[in-house]
Amino acid sequence: MAERYINIPFDYKEVKSVRAGDEVFFSGRIITARDQAHHWLLENDFKPLHNAVLYHCGPMYKEEKKGIEIIAAGPTTSARFNQYTPDLIEKYSVKAIIGKGGMDKGVSDALRNRGIYCAAIGGAAVYYAHCITKVYKVYKKEFGMTDAIWELEVKNFPVVCMIDSQGKSLYDQVEKASLKKLKTL
Repeated sequence: MAERYINIPFDYKEVKSVRAGDEVFFSGRIITARDQAHHWLLENDFKPLHNAVLYHCGPMYKEEKKGIEIIAAGPTTSARFNQYTPDLIEKYSVKAIIGKGGMDKGVSDALRNRGIYCAAIGGAAVYYAHCITKVYKVYKKEFGMTDAIWELEVKNFPVVCMIDSQGKSLYDQVEKASLKKLKTL
């Protein structure tokens, strides 16, 4: 396991160097998306998502004189987006997805030779908010601010690669170990 500091945007060569279990620290622009956004993204062409990092998050914020300040930006459960994600990866060449709880084999297969899935820590929403240095734009506000699409600048945003571009999944390893243990009981 290694530490990887990745500046966004990045290319596949950099993605390929990240292995399941590596700590990844992203710096650059990321795009958030939740339920309504996934539907909309598949039906439209959203330029900022091309070759980007997609974060399953609905940030909480407050408006200040200087602009919007993110006060909490924890991950949301990724599994509920399994049905949309392979198509989003194909359409937008998404290089990395950040969320929590993992994603299914269809997503893992779609990421092969293309991208990675990284887990953010549930319960660390305030910490992650401190990694956000700027709100560039909020799109689709009519979805509600939590479900809107946020374009954010992050600095050293810490995650763990759980599914790498070679198809290795830490979730699979945990599942296999658990099944093996159950068989011995």
